[in-house]
Amino acid sequence: MLSGCRIALIEDDEIMGASLYQRLGLEGAEVIWLKQMRRALGALRTPRAPIDLVVCDIRLSDGTGEELFTTLCRTHAPPPFLFITGQGSIGQAVRLMQAGASDYIAKPFDMRDFLEKLVALAPARPMGGEALLGISAAALRIETRILEAAARDDPVLILAARGTGKRLLAERIHARSARADGPFVVLDIEGHPDIAAALPTTLARAETGTAFLNGVEHLPGAEQGALIAALVAAKTRVIAAAGPGLAAVLRSGAFRGDLHARLSGVDITIPPLKDRPEDAVWLLSRMFDSLNARRAAPLRPLSGLVLEAVRAHDWPQNGRELRGRLVKALAAVQGDTLYPADLFPEWALAPDDSLPSLSEARDAAERAHILRALERTGGQVSEAAKLLQVSRTTLWEKMQKLGL
Repeated sequence: MLSGCRIALIEDDEIMGASLYQRLGLEGAEVIWLKQMRRALGALRTPRAPIDLVVCDIRLSDGTGEELFTTLCRTHAPPPFLFITGQGSIGQAVRLMQAGASDYIAKPFDMRDFLEKLVALAPARPMGGEALLGISAAALRIETRILEAAARDDPVLILAARGTGKRLLAERIHARSARADGPFVVLDIEGHPDIAAALPTTLARAETGTAFLNGVEHLPGAEQGALIAALVAAKTRVIAAAGPGLAAVLRSGAFRGDLHARLSGVDITIPPLKDRPEDAVWLLSRMFDSLNARRAAPLRPLSGLVLEAVRAHDWPQNGRELRGRLVKALAAVQGDTLYPADLFPEWALAPDDSLPSLSEARDAAERAHILRALERTGGQVSEAAKLLQVSRTTLWEKMQKLGL
């Protein structure tokens, strides 16, 4: 029942850890064994692949499971946590469950009880192939919506900002639908020189397949009527995509409410990457692995500091910006290691015509300074705090504020 499940085991006791690692492996799970809280925090905040479950001892050598869980919860919804506790820490475990943890088990425990708890917590995965948009809870919910849309022949409306993967999502719906053998025809509406002719041509070409209408909020009034007629006829499957501007044109009446209603047979919203930092890390890691494999002299694997920098960035242009930054960084990198400054050169030197606010400048400087300290100390927060001449608690709080 745990076959294929990715489990993070956070346990500093060598004997207990080895025992659980071996047994979970025999159950078919892929186990990542972490022995320190600080390493566990980095691994859970910036995973290279989805973590399905976390098994965590409450007492750790460099902190507590409670500190790990509450710190993680400040930035995103963690995977299900099963806490291992001694008899004296049951009250703490109960408090953690009240804060959102999934379950706990007290030592000594029967292995069958332990496995039963894990099986009960293991999430059901949608059977739709490789993840498309990421590993976050939001991305996995979208995967489920893709399967729901593919099982129907109703119109689909995708709401998302530029660069979030609207076309990829539409292609996957088409590929898993009953119309997969038909054509997938794309029409980019915004700025099209002759949309009056292009719309009926697109719908006709896609009659046995799917028409993907990107930027549908820019469709002129006359063509909106033509699209409604096509939706009524129901010969062509229409997947439309719109940006954040759709709400404004709906309110103004420039976009017809009845067309919006017909397009919304299935509606799917893709949140921007700033709301899915773990997906930004996942996407950049996949792109890096692919591009790095083509290099004559491949770079070393991405460091935790790079992944944390990726996580901290807002990505206003979403995946398009992410790929662009990575391609430029790989073209300009010196040596065999990619550093945060390679991806974000503006951290070191802002353009002359850019004048951020004093607060933004201070935050950027502090972020860069903390990242340099962490890089110099190999990611050890305690040592970085000494280097920066602040307490470990102060540094933790500052890292949380700056998204590190």
